[in-house]
Amino acid sequence: MPSNAQHPLVEFDTVDFGYDASLVLRGVCLRVDRGQVVAIMGASGGGKTTALRLIGGQVRASAGTVRFDGIDLAHMRHAELFAARRRMGMLFQMGALFTDQTVFDNVAFALREHTDLPASMIRDLVLMKLQAVGLRGARDLYPAQLSGGMALRVAMARAVVLDPALVMYDEPFAGLDPISLGITARLIRTLNDALGLTSIVVSHDVDETFAIADRVFVLGNGTLIAEGTPDELRGSHDPLVRQFVRGEPDGPVRFHYAAAPVESDLLTAAGGRR
Repeated sequence: MPSNAQHPLVEFDTVDFGYDASLVLRGVCLRVDRGQVVAIMGASGGGKTTALRLIGGQVRASAGTVRFDGIDLAHMRHAELFAARRRMGMLFQMGALFTDQTVFDNVAFALREHTDLPASMIRDLVLMKLQAVGLRGARDLYPAQLSGGMALRVAMARAVVLDPALVMYDEPFAGLDPISLGITARLIRTLNDALGLTSIVVSHDVDETFAIADRVFVLGNGTLIAEGTPDELRGSHDPLVRQFVRGEPDGPVRFHYAAAPVESDLLTAAGGRR
């Protein structure tokens, strides 16, 4: 599948998507330019992971267009979609390694499935990618023998082993200690620049994500509520963006779930009713 360099690598044009009657995304427009690290952020349930599924062609937009390298994913035949997916790497939440395979075999899996390379070349490519994430010495270990941060780095090596055009990271910082979190963030940026990738990072971690992202899209209530550089979003006057960036407990996203006034509720309770 040849590259079409005059187009953004990923583009959402007025995209709607929903499960059953419930819309998750409404009228979302965004573009991901080549070579960038782009973050998709927002509150839980805001449609961030759904956006990754739309890019990967796992689901199709109810309305609007999702394009990869200038081509509408909805118009791709199966063979074209599979070819497009081979140009995408994916890091799943918590790594999702094959537990019955060694580190080496986890990283080699895509090469064995999608190429006819000789075993010697596969070995060299796997060891190069493991060296890039600092785990060449762990090649014979199994996932159960790895820490959470190490498992995530193995998953990163697996995601980039085919030298994809695009790598998508779904919550790569979840559950990591501060050291592993810092290593992972630095690797996302380093691999992106060293390998000439384009990266999309879905995350809730504002500080680490802002430190590596070129551009940030913030989803809220199913719509794109803000976009810009990290510095632009830090200076935003939008109440929802400010609450998210600063981690404030109350604001447009309320701390208290909607309820009757507390006084009337307490008086009702005193009367023996709920």
